[in-house]
Amino acid sequence: MELLILLYALPIFYFLFVIWKGVDARRDQECYILDYQLYKPTDDRMLDTEFCGELIKRTKNLGLLEYKFLLKAIVSSGIGEQTYAPRIIFDGREDNPTILDGIAEMEEFFYDCIGKLLARKSISPSEIDVLVVNVSMLSSVPSLAARIINHYKMRDDIKVYNLSGMGCSASLISVDIVRNIFKSNKNLYALVVTSESLSPNWYSGNDRSMILANCLFRSGGCAILLTNKRALKHKAMLKLNCLVRTHHGARDESYGCCIQKEDEQGRLGFHLSKNLPKSATRAFVDNLREMSPKILPLSELLRFLIVSLVRKMSQTSSKVGGATKPVINFKTGVDHFCLHTGGKAVIDGIGLSLELSEYDLEPARMTLHRFGNTSASSLWYVLGYMEAKKRLKRGDRVLMISFGAGFKCNSCVWEVMKDLGDANVWKDCIEGYPPVSLANPFMEKYGWINQEDPSTFKIPE
Repeated sequence: MELLILLYALPIFYFLFVIWKGVDARRDQECYILDYQLYKPTDDRMLDTEFCGELIKRTKNLGLLEYKFLLKAIVSSGIGEQTYAPRIIFDGREDNPTILDGIAEMEEFFYDCIGKLLARKSISPSEIDVLVVNVSMLSSVPSLAARIINHYKMRDDIKVYNLSGMGCSASLISVDIVRNIFKSNKNLYALVVTSESLSPNWYSGNDRSMILANCLFRSGGCAILLTNKRALKHKAMLKLNCLVRTHHGARDESYGCCIQKEDEQGRLGFHLSKNLPKSATRAFVDNLREMSPKILPLSELLRFLIVSLVRKMSQTSSKVGGATKPVINFKTGVDHFCLHTGGKAVIDGIGLSLELSEYDLEPARMTLHRFGNTSASSLWYVLGYMEAKKRLKRGDRVLMISFGAGFKCNSCVWEVMKDLGDANVWKDCIEGYPPVSLANPFMEKYGWINQEDPSTFKIPE
């Protein structure tokens, strides 16, 4: 009898052991953020109204129509007077950049951010197992990742990934690379370094679709320390719950809406087409369609399904079109929205699509105003604003949404592991945010351009 019981018990115990092993293994595959360090350039690189006016005036290829276009774009951009530009702009050499200008810009960021991050967490560079660097518009030999490894004397067996051309959504691609490595390797430290090189990419021509990039992009960057060590779970700031990547590069319209190219005069720049909003919306919808079931409660998904069916049936029976489409309430599964600061129109569009309040949009708007569009690192400045405002409490869920050339929409959800309140680079100004008004003084100072006669127009010296 005992033998018979043992024979029955063995498969049951084996089955329970397999389940336990699977659950235990998953605990070693979690992706945690231990800390991150944002980059704040020195004040001598700050773009105020006066300097921006001088910079535009010395761009000799612009006419009155281009000046009017620039004034309208800057005034409506949502960008303030405290954003930063690379040193080459202040040296007056933006028309003649060298490869060393781009590298020097990146190295200044690397050594400041990475050094502060590792020192704060008391981690030696030799302890880093994975390094992922994403800088879209600068490719050097040796790579930027190799320069970091050389400077910090990292290990010979470090896993290295150097990404270029991935656009503003590259930081989530970097996180996805780390997440996948964590699935097959235990007890790792990973360092993600995300920024953009502006020094070699100032556009000096007069094509409006390429001038716009000069108005939006600013200097910035972020270094992020991640781990899958379960022993460090109690020290982690955030845990990655899910990540979804959507790529519409197979569609010609989407592929060409954000592209680096030369204009008719051979001047290199970044082209933003009129199809950009349409392509972004399509990628955004497809991305959220996949993300929604991963993060929303079943009750909200059922509500959305029922409302959709009822409205569809009602619309069919009445044969009247134009009914408002039902919107999923993402606030049932998400507490905070960390949106890419691609521009005021991008923030407004996402807010309208998700029916977000001004409170939800405030971190993205304030980040755009204070730091501008810092490309792939923008999301982390938005996260930094939330932290500085002490909004992030243990158990909260943060939805990150980013867009990038290609065309891509990437999103992820982080779970806050403990109450957060480090002001990071916001500490010197967070008390003044949100300001009473986001209006910048460009119209007040340069509004006279709109009254100028093209036949007599002349730039004041």
